[in-house]
Amino acid sequence: MPLKEGAKAPKIELLTDKDEKLTLATLLKAGKNVVVYFYPKSDTPGCTTEACEFRDSHSTFARADTVVLGISPDPVKAQAKFQTKFDLPFTLLADPDHTVAEAYGVWVEKSMYGKKSMGVERTTFLITPDGEIKKIWAKVKPAGHAAEVLAGVLA
Repeated sequence: MPLKEGAKAPKIELLTDKDEKLTLATLLKAGKNVVVYFYPKSDTPGCTTEACEFRDSHSTFARADTVVLGISPDPVKAQAKFQTKFDLPFTLLADPDHTVAEAYGVWVEKSMYGKKSMGVERTTFLITPDGEIKKIWAKVKPAGHAAEVLAGVLA
C-alpha cells in the first residue's frame, strides 16, 4: 500500500557514503525537516542532474532547517564516489537490499524497451520533525525538482 501525505514516515537506518550508520530518528530528534529523495542509480545522467540541483540549493535548504538525504540501491563505495565526483554537500545512503525503498513504496516493477525489471521509482518525501510525511513528489522529473521541493519546504 503506497504511503500517503500525513502518514508516519517509515524508519530509515542505512549506511552513509562515509560508511557510517545514519537513522532518520536521529535527524528528527534534532528538530530537522528531512527531504528524502530516492533515485535509481548514482552517476547516471538524470540522477546527476537531480543531485547537482540539490547541491546547488543546499545552503537554502540548510537555512530552512532541512536535511537532504539521497537514497539509491548503490553500495556505499558507489555512493562515496558519486558524492566526491560532484562535490555533493549532503548525505547519500546505500540501500543495496532495497528494504527502505520497499518500506517507502518506491521499489517497483519498471519496463524499459519491453523488458521488465525491479527498480527505484524516482520519488521524494518531505518529512517533518515529528516524523510525518508532509509532501510526496512521485515519478519525479530530475530537472527543476530541487526547486519544487524547496518551495514545498518553504510553504
